Amino acid sequence: MARDRRQTAAGRSVLTVLTAFGVLAGAALAGAAPAGAVPLGKRVAPGVTYRQFDISAAAGETHAHLLTVDLGNPHVRLDLLYPGTVAARATVSKLADSVGAVAGVNGDFFNITETQHPGVEATGATVGPAIAGEQVLKAAVPTGQRFGPSLPPGTTTTDVFGVGTDRRARMDRLTLTGSVTTPEGRFPLRGLNQYALPENSVGAFTSRWGSASRMRATCGTDTDRAAACSTDTHEVTVEDGKVLSASDTPGSGPVPAGATVLVGREEGAQQLRKLSVGDRVTVTHGLVAATAKVPYTFAIGGYPVLRGGAPLSGLDDSVSAVRTVVGFADDGHRMLLLALDGAAAYRSGMTIAEEAATMKALGASDAFNLDGGGSSEMVTRDAGAGAVTVRNHPSGGAERPVPDGIGVFSS
Repeated sequence: MARDRRQTAAGRSVLTVLTAFGVLAGAALAGAAPAGAVPLGKRVAPGVTYRQFDISAAAGETHAHLLTVDLGNPHVRLDLLYPGTVAARATVSKLADSVGAVAGVNGDFFNITETQHPGVEATGATVGPAIAGEQVLKAAVPTGQRFGPSLPPGTTTTDVFGVGTDRRARMDRLTLTGSVTTPEGRFPLRGLNQYALPENSVGAFTSRWGSASRMRATCGTDTDRAAACSTDTHEVTVEDGKVLSASDTPGSGPVPAGATVLVGREEGAQQLRKLSVGDRVTVTHGLVAATAKVPYTFAIGGYPVLRGGAPLSGLDDSVSAVRTVVGFADDGHRMLLLALDGAAAYRSGMTIAEEAATMKALGASDAFNLDGGGSSEMVTRDAGAGAVTVRNHPSGGAERPVPDGIGVFSS
């Protein structure tokens, strides 16, 4: 019976959204508006529109901020917002301003804390794969090592939302492909710039990782993020195709451009111990898409909640929170980016099931959940302004530094 009541609440949410768009167009917004509020349907840039409205959800009224992006407009493009390296964080406003984005939202879940591993620092790196400017940044951590709420059945940390070189948005899966070739043979590469490596594996860290310690990559197991760090580790630095140095303890500090640091745990560490300084080593890596036939210009991790107009089965319908979600319509040619407000009056938010229903009501055929809570944020830039404006109230009272986000750009 409780489930039926929650489903009814999700239905009420949909009706309220439709009312907001059908009745309030051209009129004042419903409910209290946050600082920097703008009229419904304000044009941010050619092909980019911002609006806000109230939603009646199961836990109470919440407030939504919505960006609509026409990918068919040749002046508009999307790309990943990030601080320049994977293991780093900055606020969404700083990320957007640093690259001249006209709008943006926060992105993937990330390694935010390491209370289970004393002495090990959180890296700030994201859970899923990431592509920026058509360049692969990182691969996904094992599903058991992810941060964030439980995944819906059938989804994994390799799920992504992205836009291809054909300018169409889509949901997909990106898996790591790669190898390490040594004088003794070849073995698979199973990690790339990620905060957690699979057990018994070798992973690669490049200059795109940043300066954070690589120790976290050897902690936890494939099924338990809180499990102890491995006691059997080894790393080697490869430069110009040769082993430059080796250590039994994963290090920290920037990886030089053109170099690769290989980190191994358990059987992977044993493989790396066979190498000596001066040995020839070749490392290859890339991401392979499950469905896309064109390269991605950008891709970001999270998990799907709506596919082909239908909510995924098993979506949580009991926990309400402030959330960020991205979706698309019109065969991937129209983007919808939605962030809930974290002001005290609206902080109850909505459930994942309500989120999927809301995106469907807004016309999305597919939708993808991103990090929420204190990370949820939307920014837009007024015409002629030198900086973006934060449109929602972050629930923590201030912007939270995050590792990535989705940026909207206009020429």
